[in-house]
Amino acid sequence: MATKKKRAPNVLNDSWVVIAADSAMDTQTDEKEPPAFVRLKNPSTGAASLYMLSSGDVQLFEVKAFEDDFHSWFVGQTVQKDGRLLFVTPMDPLFLILPYLNKSSAEGKFQPVDQVVMDEEFPACTRLLSCARSLASLHHVSEEKEVGQMKFHRYSQERTLSWLKKKVERIVTALKMKNISVGEGVKSTTYIRVKTESNHDEEDFLRFAHGLISEYISEDLSKALLKHLQLPEITSPKETEPPSKKRKLSDTPVEAGEDYTKFNSADFSRKPPKKMTAAQKSLAKVDKTGMKSMSSFFSPKVKAEQK
Repeated sequence: MATKKKRAPNVLNDSWVVIAADSAMDTQTDEKEPPAFVRLKNPSTGAASLYMLSSGDVQLFEVKAFEDDFHSWFVGQTVQKDGRLLFVTPMDPLFLILPYLNKSSAEGKFQPVDQVVMDEEFPACTRLLSCARSLASLHHVSEEKEVGQMKFHRYSQERTLSWLKKKVERIVTALKMKNISVGEGVKSTTYIRVKTESNHDEEDFLRFAHGLISEYISEDLSKALLKHLQLPEITSPKETEPPSKKRKLSDTPVEAGEDYTKFNSADFSRKPPKKMTAAQKSLAKVDKTGMKSMSSFFSPKVKAEQK
């Protein structure tokens, strides 16, 4: 577990408790850029979300917040009132590059990728092209042309759907290898198989995997992928929804404020009222017809008029 600290104007003792791989927090390199939290466009919602780039922008990480009601952390000799636990996990940068390629497809021409991945609102998006997997993976979602020593790209829906389908299939394989149930065998929200089932419905696995991938792509692309997987649309949720929808791990992206200190999630909900005691329940059943309310004994008396 690592604790990331960042100072900002008017923010004192601001610390975040983070669980991340050593590679994410490694600063013992000769690279110019240290690990940093960056503000980027979320590929699913289009809103600003918080991500992390490793030293030298080699790898992209997603930031998720695990939250619970009313708790805080002791960090050194201070108390951090924001009690959320941040998870920093590796993410394919191609998911964040994809919306820019898709947007440029309206022009219908091949373009240098550094002219496509540009955004005045999110200038850090250009750093995605420095990630190790970015340039080497562009052929999965675009057509390529090479002129001299320069490469030009044009978004391809067909290649993108094939690439996403492979990711869905890999997720399905991992689910089966780990013996994770996603259908009727799911017990409560623990995602533990109640009993071994050899004839598990393949559609359940596909829908579950599709739900996971859909958190990183646009709604239109999610529907296109569903059709590409030959899965009919459903109107009611099933047990195959991804775990992020059923756990306390926030399914809303972490918001990236200007000082990177504000995190987006629903406000802490109030705890439900305590259950009534047996005496309170008995009192509630008493017939109160004709009784005065308690407040009537404390109301001011009306003075009698003098004749």
